[in-house]
Amino acid sequence: MFDEQGNVIPVTLIEAGPCHITQVKTKEKDSYSAVQLGFIGKKKTKKSEKGKEFRHLKEFMVDEKNEFKAGDEINVSVFEEGDKIKVSSISKGKGFQGAVKRWGFKGKKSATHGTKHEHRTLGSVGTSFPERVIKGRKMPGRMGHERTTIKNLKIVKIDKESSLIVVKGAIAGSAGSLVEIRG
Repeated sequence: MFDEQGNVIPVTLIEAGPCHITQVKTKEKDSYSAVQLGFIGKKKTKKSEKGKEFRHLKEFMVDEKNEFKAGDEINVSVFEEGDKIKVSSISKGKGFQGAVKRWGFKGKKSATHGTKHEHRTLGSVGTSFPERVIKGRKMPGRMGHERTTIKNLKIVKIDKESSLIVVKGAIAGSAGSLVEIRG
């Protein structure tokens, strides 16, 4: 997007479709206060899934004095332009990666003096006394596909007709992935 001065603002479009309150949990009945939200309705539901007609269900803790009722709808009108939000999502999976890419290691050796196939290796792994690899050592392995939260994202624009939120900056995850927005 462009602002009034003509500067470029990097933005991300989020379709924040209407969420429906499926269940309200109270301190007296359930020993904690929470609200369960449903997003994206299912086409067919079984008898045993009565009240759970949504593909995605998520529970949020609320204070004891809440005014939510089961069946209410929450949409983009709860946010305003200029608000700061937190967006949580699952980051892109990158598969099995080496230590240089996964942890940002420099690489082991120089390119000369007989070094062959050693440029992006891990280096020394163990120590002389315990004679084993100590727990927590940064080594090659699976990278990505973790829950990531990005804080203090500013809402640039809200389109209430099409349930779109325009956020300044990038969010984690692939295109079309499910995100959680907290005000």
